[in-house]
Amino acid sequence: MGMDLLAQPLSDLQSQVAALVAECASARSLQRATEHELAAQLGAIATVHRLVEAMLIDATGEVMRRSETGDRDARMTSHLGCRDVTDLVEQITRVSAQTAARLQRAARATRPAISDISGELLEAPFPSVRDAMVDGVIGVDGILSITDPLQQTAPRVTHDARRQAADVVVAEARGEGPDGAPPACAALLKIHAQTWSIALDQDGAEPRERAAIRKRALVLGVATPTGVPIRGMLLPEVAAQLQTIFDAQLSPKVSFDDPAAADANGELLPLAGADDRTRAQKQHDAFAAALGVAASSGLLPTLGGYAPTLVVSVTAEDLAADTGYAHAQGCAEPISITVARHIACAGRIQRITTRKNGKIVDIGTEERVFNRHQRRAIALRDGGCIIPGCGTPAAWCEIHHVTEYAQGGKTHTDNGVLLCWFHHRFLDRIGWQIRMNVGVPEVKPPPWLGTDHRWRVVTTSPIRLKRRLQRT
Repeated sequence: MGMDLLAQPLSDLQSQVAALVAECASARSLQRATEHELAAQLGAIATVHRLVEAMLIDATGEVMRRSETGDRDARMTSHLGCRDVTDLVEQITRVSAQTAARLQRAARATRPAISDISGELLEAPFPSVRDAMVDGVIGVDGILSITDPLQQTAPRVTHDARRQAADVVVAEARGEGPDGAPPACAALLKIHAQTWSIALDQDGAEPRERAAIRKRALVLGVATPTGVPIRGMLLPEVAAQLQTIFDAQLSPKVSFDDPAAADANGELLPLAGADDRTRAQKQHDAFAAALGVAASSGLLPTLGGYAPTLVVSVTAEDLAADTGYAHAQGCAEPISITVARHIACAGRIQRITTRKNGKIVDIGTEERVFNRHQRRAIALRDGGCIIPGCGTPAAWCEIHHVTEYAQGGKTHTDNGVLLCWFHHRFLDRIGWQIRMNVGVPEVKPPPWLGTDHRWRVVTTSPIRLKRRLQRT
């Protein structure tokens, strides 16, 4: 049995840190600090964190070394009843599997090899990166930002060339780069490392492409009461296309002026909507709109002779009472009646009558869908989503029945308006009211928006806006 050289120092350090954390919380040291003091404190805490990460990386590397033997029974992971190093690190350190995997990647890049003959320590794969880690200059994020891009060039680029490139990037991390810039953060270090990897591996595009093609994936997870998780890996050009769609939908929207509303000096009064969605929520809604556009484009392969169609089923009793649940084909989790109404508003309804034992006794015809001629006319009239300030173009919008079909509303241009996916889906929550006045849509702002809550004619159609200006 060997003597534990770290037990007492680690115990002392844990006690000191615990006392410091408790004192900081009780004395409200961070809250009482000036901005300059708080910035200095944040930097000092981060340095301590990186130093602790250095020990954590080395400890993980040693666990890896003791678990790499070909004899499974002789592995440390087997002795402690774990499947692999990730499982062991995850359980002991209480981190996620992703963090455990990152620690192992950092360890591979920085742990020194051990001579099989003498048992002495040899150089690490990236000595300068290891030195910076031990000095507390970089932590896990910085290590991986430097080494991951360079490791991807192996074996096309020699080890010495990769090591020399890492030395240059480490200098940037220390604030000792050729341009004298301050110490670089992990994101900037990654840019430097990627630049070096491209410069060294000028013929590496094709291998990267093959690797990207193999790893491409998109997987829908198991449905949960709060949604369906999605994970995968997009090809760079696919991600760029999706980002372009996000940018187009999420670009800052300007409020548009209503020429019919002017102040005493004749100045136009802008209408503006409020949008408190997070960027992630906006990207979800843009993705939903893109799926809707794709499904209705007529360019996708058919299923059973028809365009891909989302089928939602709900009983007539639940729909009339606005209670219970609806069910979307292909999803195990039920959806609300509100969602069913939203989907049906812009789609078709087919009534199927069954007996209590399930026997089908009547199949009605499909009803309630705006045809392409009506859609073109409505798009010409409205221009885009009619909620002020939205700016979503007509091609990305759905058509909303102002008076619901179930309440006698007709599928007619005098009863249909353009709404983007978000404003259509959450119209009952965001507070905007819509009505038709002699075939022309009008909106009224929600109570929490401004003070002028009168009905206004709205459009982004250039022709209609020009005509209004000519009348003023």
